[in-house]
Amino acid sequence: MGTYTIGIAGNPNCGKTTMFNALTGARQHVANWPGVTVEKKMGHINTGSDAVELVDLPGTYSLTAYTQEELVARNFLVDDRPQAVIDIMNADALERNLYLAVQIMELGVPLILGLNMMDEVRKSGKRIDSARLEELSGCAVVETVARSGKGAQELLRSTMEVAQAQTGEWKPLNISYGPDLDPVLCEMEKMITDAGFLTDKAPARWTGIKYLERDEDVIVKGRMANTMLSEKLEAMAREVAEHTQKTLNMRPDALIADYRYGFIASMIKDVVTYPASSEDRISRSDKMDKVLTHKVLGPLIMLGIVYLIYEITFAVGEIPMGWLEALFGFLGDTATNILPEGHLQSLIVSGIIDGVGGVLGFVPLIMFMFLMISALEDSGYIARMAYMLDRVFKVFGLHGTSVLPFIVSGGIAGGCAVPGVMATRTLRSPKEKLATLFVAPYMTCGAKVPVFLMLAAAFFPEDSATIMLVITLSAWAMALLVARLLRSTVIKGASTPFVMELPPYRMPTLQGVLIHTWERTWEYAKKAGTVILGISILLWAMMTFPELPADRVAQFEAQRAAAQSEEQITTIDNAEAEEAIRHTIAGRIGTALEPVSELAGFNWRVNIALTGGFAAKEVIVSTLGTAYSLGEVDAEEAQPLSERLVADPAFSTATAIALIIFTMLYAPCFVTVVTMARESSWRWAAFSVVGSTGLAFVMAVLAYNVSKAFL
Repeated sequence: MGTYTIGIAGNPNCGKTTMFNALTGARQHVANWPGVTVEKKMGHINTGSDAVELVDLPGTYSLTAYTQEELVARNFLVDDRPQAVIDIMNADALERNLYLAVQIMELGVPLILGLNMMDEVRKSGKRIDSARLEELSGCAVVETVARSGKGAQELLRSTMEVAQAQTGEWKPLNISYGPDLDPVLCEMEKMITDAGFLTDKAPARWTGIKYLERDEDVIVKGRMANTMLSEKLEAMAREVAEHTQKTLNMRPDALIADYRYGFIASMIKDVVTYPASSEDRISRSDKMDKVLTHKVLGPLIMLGIVYLIYEITFAVGEIPMGWLEALFGFLGDTATNILPEGHLQSLIVSGIIDGVGGVLGFVPLIMFMFLMISALEDSGYIARMAYMLDRVFKVFGLHGTSVLPFIVSGGIAGGCAVPGVMATRTLRSPKEKLATLFVAPYMTCGAKVPVFLMLAAAFFPEDSATIMLVITLSAWAMALLVARLLRSTVIKGASTPFVMELPPYRMPTLQGVLIHTWERTWEYAKKAGTVILGISILLWAMMTFPELPADRVAQFEAQRAAAQSEEQITTIDNAEAEEAIRHTIAGRIGTALEPVSELAGFNWRVNIALTGGFAAKEVIVSTLGTAYSLGEVDAEEAQPLSERLVADPAFSTATAIALIIFTMLYAPCFVTVVTMARESSWRWAAFSVVGSTGLAFVMAVLAYNVSKAFL
């Protein structure tokens, strides 16, 4: 015989106490909760083999602990850890009543949803799909009419089944709270988990949310448990609160509530059907969604918006990009004239200015792209993109929530695979998570964008925006196809139901958009000045040493002395410069790979750049810049990298297409690989590196040969 403690919760006036009475009859007693004057009502039920203590929690709208009732209800869940909780809801006001249910789900307590007052729902002409709500929420759902006792026994039976099946195991719901709060929340969750901070009471993520919400009760308990860690979490919460206040004019607790209601609204869309006379119920966001998420118009509008982003980026960003190219050209010429010829001059000009300058030259394009994407994010439209793409994702064996890691990784452009990979932790299914981990880095992240922009501008100057749109769509297509392959072979399994948070549409604030744009652009530029600078110097050294043997240099000197014209001398100089770089460590690596890489049209210089790209994709551009710069003989004839590539007979349009495809698909950067290993295993991360690089090479070879045949 088992003994179970079950809580019964709900909003005020939802019929909760009526249902409590229907379940317990006269077998109940009343007391006060410890330390407060709130009434505590308990009842006893014998189900035959089991004894159940049913606790009637105070009526409350949330678990935020602003009132004594809320605090009592929450402390019961956290401290007493009931085997299950019944949430009685007024089904005629489902959206408002689900807010409490979502908070209980975030805590992880096994939950049963009691849809009460279903007789009134039917009279109003509304229809609630209980089976769909059960599928989307992951909770058992029972329709009831408490005042007549209808559904009471079915509710009790479902509750016992859930309590016995889960045996006290808590499975918290993870909701994404957007790009401002999610990274902080992930960091908090890791710190809380590592320190075992209050984890005996509640999930680590839930504790982090309470710090963001400035929940005094949790903060006081946290200070008592670990003062130092609590102060760190409070500081992180204050910092992000200042950030969201500046950018969105909202505190984190308001933003969290917004996303919870967005999560609920997405469920309501599929669950509740209103009669034709209920048009007045539809909000402004719903009216906009009728057009923007329409089955036919929605995807067309989405493609148009993405194309417009690229069109504006190239049209407006080209002018300041030219200024920066001229600036770095001037700096290179100045350094060449000031510094004596030798290794220092080569390091400054070829290693640093050409290397880092090649990456920083794209800052204007990146900035304009971030500006428009930030506006879309702040408006709420990005969430609608995910909602629409879910229909496609199901076909390829992925969960709709996989859209978020794709978008964060650079699904439009300019994201980063590291937070994208971290975002996969919101996926419930381990198999869907592994598939998403594998393919999310295919997106056009901010590190790959300069490579694509450079090649598009160089080889397709009239159609740059169209080419960028095609690259973006190709990345999505390859990700979905590879995911389908994985889900059909190594990680088979059915897709799980999807719920997507749809926050209300907002007019982005100019200050918010500018701050988001500055933060992302600065992050990109800072990376160029630190990580990429270091890698550029390392690669310059690998492309400079060892130097040609003295006897070989003497042979070139003798050839120059015997030359009859300036043209012959230039030819000898070029031959010496090329042989010198081929003789270096990087040159030998690039040359060794050439017999294989030439199948995709890649010469030894491209091989060096792609090898450096394993560390960070940004260095592909800087390494190509350094490789071609070291091959320059006359510094006064130095050209932007894109012009050098077009002028190189060995670098054709077919090569550019192959390089775009290889860069899109091959192994993610080292930091992403480490993050993938943390989220899954080193074995899966290694499989991703090898599998993606192999696929990238096959596709690049195919693209090169097909392009060569038609171009």
